[in-house]
This record gives sequence, structure tokens and C-alpha cells, in this order.
Amino acid sequence: MIAPAPATEDLYTTAQHRVDQAAELLHLDDESRFVLREVKRIFQVHFPVVLDDGSVEVFVGNRVHHNIARGPAKGGIRYEPDATLDQTKALAMAMSWKTALMSLPFGGAAGAVRVDPRRMSSRELERLTRRFTTEISLLLGPERDIPAPDIGTDSQIMAWIMDTISMHRGFSVTASVTGKPIEAGGSLGRVEAAGRGLAIILVHALRNTGLSLEGATVAVEGFGKVGRTCARLLGEAGCRVVAVSDSRDGWYCGSGLDLGRLEEAKLGNGRLSEAGVPGELITQEDLLALPVTVLVPASVESTINSANANHVRARIVAEGANGPITPAAEAVLAEDGIVVVPDILANAGGVTVSYFEWVQDLQSFFWDEKEINAQLERAMLRASEQVWAYHARQKVSLREAAYLIAVGRVARAAKARGIYP
Repeated sequence: MIAPAPATEDLYTTAQHRVDQAAELLHLDDESRFVLREVKRIFQVHFPVVLDDGSVEVFVGNRVHHNIARGPAKGGIRYEPDATLDQTKALAMAMSWKTALMSLPFGGAAGAVRVDPRRMSSRELERLTRRFTTEISLLLGPERDIPAPDIGTDSQIMAWIMDTISMHRGFSVTASVTGKPIEAGGSLGRVEAAGRGLAIILVHALRNTGLSLEGATVAVEGFGKVGRTCARLLGEAGCRVVAVSDSRDGWYCGSGLDLGRLEEAKLGNGRLSEAGVPGELITQEDLLALPVTVLVPASVESTINSANANHVRARIVAEGANGPITPAAEAVLAEDGIVVVPDILANAGGVTVSYFEWVQDLQSFFWDEKEINAQLERAMLRASEQVWAYHARQKVSLREAAYLIAVGRVARAAKARGIYP
């Protein structure tokens, strides 16, 4: 019997619930289950930063390792004013499953600093980043823990992290971080990787459900890097993107949106409603309730929850963000026959190209963007085919299939390595 959905909808409770479900279906022993449902290591720091006005503020940061049975820890670092330790633990756990599902030789990690980066100058962000990196540096390195960007961080912050680690070592350690600028050892194709991977997975899902690409309607909640790239590529594939939203507002046009002009408005720090394109202003809740073929929640966790799940009318929901659908909401979607493509598959393009970047840095041999995109497509389709085949063979949901594959791989690796000493 599958464990019932948890009563609460916080991210870490959900993460442990997913493991418990998979462990039950895989018939894992209690030892394995207890190991996999808890994180391996929590490293929390309180560190001072000198601000531009000369004052000193103390910030809280953390780095969490979930499991490293399959390789060094891999995962993003967030700069978020509401970051919590439980959120970071859940993200680290999700990375273990994501890398395992994609057959990448990594374990799972995540990090966060409780800060609003929009309220800091560039110099303050650099000082904060270098100080935080120094505080957690004993964990970091190409063979230990490789950070990447996440919410509130970008390629510049990754460059500062890499440079700080390199200064400590006395030589350049480019493979210590992924998501860097090209000029600092970054990889071509990395910026669009998560959105490109998501589009590849969605095209595959449409074909597997017998739905036509041509004219399929799409709504994207979260018009950031992931959402913008996915929307553009789905439009190029023949879909009709009819709605997008960001943290401020949303825009709808039934005949299809001018994505180019909306992206210009977004990148120009304007509002979607100021792009001057045909359509009408809508709210996030309006977008989630649209009767579209595909809905892509690509902003933050718990976007679709027990309060609004019964309003969703899409045929397919693909998790562009980490944990945007709570277990209680997913049960409602399942009752309505809505196909859910889980985050550990749908948004795995970013970590996959991060793996390519890490390999290129280690070898000091770089690929062109065409090769990277081709390798990404092969990796995403291979994982998607495995999940859909498991789903059909075992008569389980796509999420259960993805977790059963991923958790099984990590459990077997941990069992093979044994317990030291």
C-alpha cells in the first residue's frame, strides 16, 4: 500500500514522503530507507559582511549534502530572503534523485544564504559571496561538492565562488563550480539548458500521450530563464503559447503570444503588461486555471497546492520548478486524469549540462554548442524513455516511475559501498 499524502505541504515533508513511497514499492530494508530519507551533512554558518556604508551585517548560510554514494555532491546555491534549512534539505534530496535518474555520477547537495540580493550592490554581493564561500570552502571542490546557480544567483556569483576557491588553492580550479561565464571556464548551452531540457521532455510527453504538437496550447507560470526558453522552443516546435506570468503579473492571448516582445520587456526590467502586445492582463491563479494542453509551473515550490488544484484544467502539467506541486494537489490532478511530469525529470537539463561543464573543465577540452545540445537531447530522451517505459510496465504514475528508478539506483550504490568502518 502506498503511503498517504502528508498532512502538511512543506517541501521537506514532501521530499521525505516521496522517499517513503519509493522505498515501500521497492521493498527496501529499513536501514536503506532510514539512510535515504535523511540528509548526510548540514553545515550552517553565520558570517559578517561589510556593507557599502561601512556597517557590518551578519548573514546566515548553509550547505547541505543529502547523499554522495554515486559521486561528489552537486547542487545549487540560492540567495533568498525566506530561505530555510528544511527547504535546503529538500532541494539537496531532490538533487540526489535528479542526478541518479539522469545517470550522472553525482550525489545531491543544496545551499542557501538568507538575503535579498536585489537590495545589495554588486560590491556587497561580491563580498557576501566570497565570505560565504570561504566559510564553507572545506566542503567544496571538483571531487567533493560542485555548486551551481539557483534562485537569486547567477554566473557572476559562480565566478566569484570559483575565484575564491582558486585563491585558497593557489591555482585555478575551474571545475569547482558550474554555471560560470564562458570566459571563466563555463560551458556553451548552460544558460538555456534547463528550459531546453524541459521542452524536450514536454515534446516527448505530448507524443506519448497521443496529443499533437501542432496547435497544442501552453501556459507558463514563471517567465524566468527556464520558462522563457521552454516557451520559445515549444513555440518553434509548433505549440501555441497563450499565457505567461512572472512574480508581478501575467498576460494572456488566445491566438498566441509575441514571446520575443514579452522577453524584451522582461529583460528590460519592464512589466509583461507593458510589452505592447495583444492580449489581456491575468493573475497567476487565472493562468493556472486555463484550459490548455500544457501547463508549466516554473517559478517556486508549492505553486499548485490543495487550495487551487481543483481549478487546474491542463492535460499535462510539467514541473519546470522544484516541487511546484504538493502531494495533496497531485492526488487531485490524478483524479482528474491530468498527466504530471515530475521535476526530477522535467527540469534536469540544467544539472545535465552542468555535468558537461564539469567534464570539460576537468579535461580542459571544450565542445561546441551544437554538440552540447545534441548530447543534452540524447540524455533527456534516454531518461524520459526509461520513465515512460517503467510507468507503462509497472502501472504507476510518472513520478512514481522516476523516483523508483532514481531511489533504486542510489540505494544500490549505497548498498554496494557498504558502511565504513
